[in-house]
Formats: sequence, C-alpha cells, structure tokens
Amino acid sequence: PAAMSRRVVRQSKFRHVFGQPVKADQMYEDIRVSKVTCDSSFCAVNPKFVAIIVESGGGGAFIVLPLAKTGRVDKNHPLVTGHTAPVLDIDWCPHNDNVIASASEDTTVMVWQIPDYVPVRNITDPVVTLEGHSKRVSIISWHPTARNVLLSAGCDNLVILWNVGTGEMLLALDDMHTDLIYNVGWNRNGSLLVTTCKDKKVRVIDPRKQQIIAEKTKPHDGTRPIRAIFVADGKIFTTGFSRMSERQLGLWDLNNFEEPIALQEMDTSNGVLLPFYDADSSIVYLCGKGDSSIRYFEITDEAPYVHYLNTYSSKEPQRGMGFMPKRGLDVSKCEIARFFKLHERKCEPIVMTVPRKSDLFQDDLYPDTPGPEPALEADEWLSGKDAEPILISLRDGYVPIKNRELKVVKKNILDSKPPPGPRRSHSTCDSDFSQPALEEVLEEIRALKEMVQAQEKRISDLENKLCQFTNGTD
Repeated sequence: PAAMSRRVVRQSKFRHVFGQPVKADQMYEDIRVSKVTCDSSFCAVNPKFVAIIVESGGGGAFIVLPLAKTGRVDKNHPLVTGHTAPVLDIDWCPHNDNVIASASEDTTVMVWQIPDYVPVRNITDPVVTLEGHSKRVSIISWHPTARNVLLSAGCDNLVILWNVGTGEMLLALDDMHTDLIYNVGWNRNGSLLVTTCKDKKVRVIDPRKQQIIAEKTKPHDGTRPIRAIFVADGKIFTTGFSRMSERQLGLWDLNNFEEPIALQEMDTSNGVLLPFYDADSSIVYLCGKGDSSIRYFEITDEAPYVHYLNTYSSKEPQRGMGFMPKRGLDVSKCEIARFFKLHERKCEPIVMTVPRKSDLFQDDLYPDTPGPEPALEADEWLSGKDAEPILISLRDGYVPIKNRELKVVKKNILDSKPPPGPRRSHSTCDSDFSQPALEEVLEEIRALKEMVQAQEKRISDLENKLCQFTNGTD
C-alpha cells in the first residue's frame, strides 16, 4: 500500500529545465553595481539593452549597455545621470525598447530615450520628469497593454499613474496604504493591481475605480517583507516568511482570499524572494536577494498546484536580477528564460533551457507571446477599456524595431479653461500688437523661406554629385 500512494512522476515538459551561466566572455565586467539597500531588482533588460543601477557620486545613475557589448565595460562608458539622489528602480517600456523609466530617492520619476548607438557623453536630459511624490520613489512599473501608462509608488504610501505621453498624472491612489508599499504588480491586461505593504496586507486594487476589491491580512505570519504577483487566471502568488522566519510561498484565489490554494515552506534564509513569472510556461522563478540560487516552480490546476521543478545553484550570491521578456530569447536553443544576475562588479547572464533533440521550432514551448505593440491608448484605458496584450509568434525569432522616439506633448493648461467673460474678437484682443511688428515678423518668415530653399538646392546638388561620384567608382 505504501508503494501505491507514491505518485507516478508528474508529466511535464518543464521537468528537466536546467540553468547555465554563459561563458566568461559573454558577461558584462567592471560595473560598479549600486550598494543601496532596497529590495528592487537593480537590473532591467529587453531585446536590445541591459540597464543596471550603479554607484555614482553626488547623484543617481544607471548604465545602459547594448546586449551585444559583453566583456569589460569601458570605465568612461556613458551613464544615464539626471537624478540628484540614488536611483532605486528602473523599468523598460514594454512597447518601446528605447524607452526606460527610473525612480529615485530625489522624489521624481524620469523617462529616458536611449539611442541605438552608444552616445559619447552621459545622458543627462530625460524626455520627461514626473513630479508628484513627496518622498523617495522606490517602485516603478509600466502598464502591460496601454501605451505610455506608467505606475510609480513611493515612501509617501502613494501610488500614482502617469500618462508619459503628456507628462500628466492620471490617477493618484492615496488612501489605500497605511504604511510603506513593498511591491506592486499588474495583471496580464493591466485592469488590476496587486500590492504588498508593511501593514501586512496584500491588496487587489482596481485603479480606475480607485477601489480595493480584495485584501488579505497576513498571508504569511512573519514580519519580513512580502511580495505578490499575478499569475494565470487571476490567481496571486506570494512570497514571505513564517512566524519562525522560514521562507514561504503561497498561491491564492482572488474569489476566496481566506484560505491559500497552496502554502509551502522552503528554508530559513532571510533574503526577500523576488518572484519572476513567465505566463507562457506558467513557471515562477524565485531569486532571493543575497542567495546564490534560483528555484523554479510550475503552477498548474492539479494539487499541489505549485510544483517544484529544480534549483539552479552557483557559488556567488546575487545582488539583483534582470529578467528578459520572452521575445528577447533564443528560440533556436530552446531557451525559455534568461536572467541577468548582478554581482558586486559584474553582470552574468544565466540561460534556462528545455533539453530537446530537434533543431526545429518547438511550438509547444513558445506559444504566441506579448509583442511590442500596445493594445490601447492611455485615454482609452483610463476611460474603462481593457484589452489583452497583442501577441506575436516567435517562430522566426524576434527582430527588435529600430529606434522609436517617445514624443511628449505637454497639454497647454490654457486650452482646457474657458476664457473669462464674453469672448472678444481677435482684433480687439491683440490691439497692442502693432502693424510694424507684424511686418517685421512676416519679413523674417520670408527670409527664412528663402534660406530653406537655398539649402534645399544645395543639398540636392550635393546629392547629385555624390551619385555621380559613387556611380563613377563602381
């Protein structure tokens, strides 16, 4: 009978996923990783770039390296430096691989345009600076499906949603958290948020209704920080500590928040576990700050619901971790995840692979996955619309899109206010704008027009010469 109760080994294509560090020359060396104590991941990656928060004197900075620039990083490599105090969190825009947001101890959020080429000097001018927090801002996260919608959370217990395209605040969720916010996560279509807080509560929030729609007090009994993320079907996955300070993971159903679907004890280390979730494979990877391992689990609909798969172990502890979006992976090598592990002085990519004998595209490993096109505009989302991510196939791999500019159009405050009193006609309104002044402006416009035409002619002459020159040399 004892043998009967032992279950047949569970069938799963992810049972043999294994992790491997890249070769030594594929790492990014000589980076002074930030020493700020904060539970953010310190690293953000996308199919073009790896960005890492670094030590910097007198302000806050992060470094952005093209993915292919492995090896030693030149000590004069330009930084992104605009904050006046340390940078605490960074996040790449999911809909534009050249745009990254940073949150800082200086109370601001900045959004940056990163060129495809490596600039010569530090990048010091953000495309837009978002000011609204009164204390340091430690969390930042882009909306998964709406263009230009960015969330920030600060030590003022405030969550703010911004429209980056206009530089304005869309929503401020100010009466919801009574203490420090530990983390914030979106669900797949960006209709809900999950937050964890020092007041020991996990809250599920509808940001547009500004309502808490579910909350759970003490999903883990311990006092150390809890993290929570949405996984498939609106379930919530948490990491925390037991009363005996063992690390735990939990799986919860929104509709019945009282009892966990699963609650597992792991070990007694004290590093906060950062969960990274891959919706395509339903795998959660747990990276403890200060751990030297990555544990991973598959979440399914059968008991025990959270199935331990394996542990990637190494000798050195991680200071932080970046997680590559699916479209940045090498499908020809059956790579299903790639982490960017931060050490004190370097960044080491770690590749998670499913062993397969065939070289063909493995479509069971790569269902269509969120691509770079947003499904909604910011104002559509704000008005109550929801949309699932727009998916792309990875069958032929993903080729990043060339440099796309983020245009910020500041709304003119004057546009939205009706003019006071009866409307006056233009002639009376601008009477102080004299005739001579007008003549002068028109004259200037005429001169500019002539100059432009002359330049146009010069350019086309040069182009013709160039054509003759190049045709002559063929």
